[in-house]
Amino acid sequence: MILLAQISDLHLDGTERATERAARVIDHLRELPRPVDALLVTGDIADNGDPAEYEEAARLLAVPFPVLTCPGNHDVRSAYRTTLLGEPAADGPVNQLHRVGDLAVLMCDSTIPDNAAGRLDTETLDWLAATLDELDGEVPALIAFHHPPVELHHPLLDGIRLRNPDDLTDLLARHPEVVAVVTGHAHTAAASTLAGRPMLVGPAVTWTLRLPWEGDEPVDRSQPPALAFHVLDDARRLTTHYRVVP
Repeated sequence: MILLAQISDLHLDGTERATERAARVIDHLRELPRPVDALLVTGDIADNGDPAEYEEAARLLAVPFPVLTCPGNHDVRSAYRTTLLGEPAADGPVNQLHRVGDLAVLMCDSTIPDNAAGRLDTETLDWLAATLDELDGEVPALIAFHHPPVELHHPLLDGIRLRNPDDLTDLLARHPEVVAVVTGHAHTAAASTLAGRPMLVGPAVTWTLRLPWEGDEPVDRSQPPALAFHVLDDARRLTTHYRVVP
C-alpha cells in the first residue's frame, strides 16, 4: 500500500492567516501515527510568485517525507524554480518524475504564464508521453497538475480550467497504467472521471469554493483548510479520502 497526502492552493502571501492555515495542515500531517509516503502539493503555492513566498513555503514544507510539487497559475516559474526547487531560473514548464515505492508520480506544469486558465503545452505533452513510454507500464503511474481537465459545474472555475483536455484523454487511452489524474485549482474537493480513470481534485488550504446551489458568493473563508489522502493498493486501485483540519 502506498499512502499519498495532497494539499493544494496554499496561496502564501505573507499574511498571518495564510501561514497559519498552511502550518496547521502540515502539523496535522507531521502528527499522523503512520507517516505518508509522499506529499503532493498541486499548485498555487505562492499567491504572487514572490521569492519570499517560496522561502516561506520551503520552511513550511520541510517535513520528514518526500514533498512533490507542481506550479499553479499564481506561481511564477522562475522564482518557483530558484527558490523552492534550487534550480537555475528558467521560464519553460516545470515537469518532474518521482518514484514513490512502486508508483511513478508525474508532476506536470499546466500553467499559462499570466493567465488563470491552464494548458498542457506541446513540451509537457511530449514529456508525459516519453516518460510513460520509457516506464513501459512496469509500474503504475499517477499524473498530477493544477487545472482540472473536466467541468466541475461552477461558472467561475469552468472558465479557467484546462483548455485542452482531449490531448490528455488521447494520452491516457494509450497508457492504461495511469491509475488516476490528480489536480487542484478548484478550491473544492471533487471527484470525476477522465478516459475511464479517476479524476480527483484536492481541496484548498486557503479558502473553499461555494458552489452555485450553495449561494451567490463563491468565496467561503469560514471553512477550515482541507486535504486529501490517496491510497494505492496492490491491485493498482486508488481510493481517496478527504479531511478537514479544524
